[in-house]
Amino acid sequence: MKNKKVVVIGGGHGQSTILRGIKHIEDIDITAIVTVADDGGSTGRLRQFFNMPAMGDIRGVLIALAESETLLSTLMDYRFVSNDDNVVGQQDIIGHNLGNLILVALTQSSGSFVESIEILSKVLNVRGNIIPSTSQVITLFAIMEDGTIVRGEDNIPRIHNRIKRVFYQDEVRASEKAIDAIKEADLIIYGIGSVYTSILPNIIIPEIKDALQKAKGEKIYICNAMTQPGETTNYEVEDHVDALIDHGAYVDKVVVNNDVIPDYIIQRYKDEDSTPVKIVRERHSYEIVEASLLDFSNNLVRHDSMKIKSVVESLLKDVENTCHSQQK
Repeated sequence: MKNKKVVVIGGGHGQSTILRGIKHIEDIDITAIVTVADDGGSTGRLRQFFNMPAMGDIRGVLIALAESETLLSTLMDYRFVSNDDNVVGQQDIIGHNLGNLILVALTQSSGSFVESIEILSKVLNVRGNIIPSTSQVITLFAIMEDGTIVRGEDNIPRIHNRIKRVFYQDEVRASEKAIDAIKEADLIIYGIGSVYTSILPNIIIPEIKDALQKAKGEKIYICNAMTQPGETTNYEVEDHVDALIDHGAYVDKVVVNNDVIPDYIIQRYKDEDSTPVKIVRERHSYEIVEASLLDFSNNLVRHDSMKIKSVVESLLKDVENTCHSQQK
């Protein structure tokens, strides 16, 4: 029997959470398609100085898909700090992640950002393929409902205005490997994470949007548990899905948590302008899949990687059963 091909599209901690769980599923081939639109923090400084695609989300995915936790995989996330604020400068090492610096060094020595990812994937014994959605240096824009235009992925959530659409001003070409992976996938997963600044920066690339339209694989969105201040304030499950569909994504099933979040945790998040994401409509054009997905360690609401693994295993069985039915 052939391995099932699973593609996970996104960026940030949410995508890494999914990958950290599903890498333990047997008989699957994983491809992570990762946004390179990030322009904040260490990533933003390095991408501006070296004129290369954003590497921060790539670093996170490399760590998540590493076969085992090694000294190098642990150090990849290490951030250089200083007790002396006077030494911090735009090009200083302070504030940078070691993994980001390694990716810059490998890109310069190999001459290719994509090749640097492949080299580091072999060193970390990564269980899957990691593909940037584009190899270009890109800048994400957003137009708000009042017509305000915001430049830069890092700035978009800071405006605290309802987002109407995200877009690129320049033509962006997708990585060919990303297109091929989408076309061949048995299961395509969007998420988890920032809809407008982690998932959609991949989907709005025209060639990726076209590949998703033609793809035969089932398309799954794993919905956020809590709203994100400034980006999805007051959003419910349906608002998240509508944002994906309005930007050209195709959604067959939406995975939603059915965990009971403790009241004291809800209050803590409410103080930070974040609320639980709920289902509010009775009818949908997509199937709702409810499952226990969350972990409340340290009084935080986080998705549990191993619970996600169980859900994805179930979804893959559904895909397999559908294939068998069609063959009869």
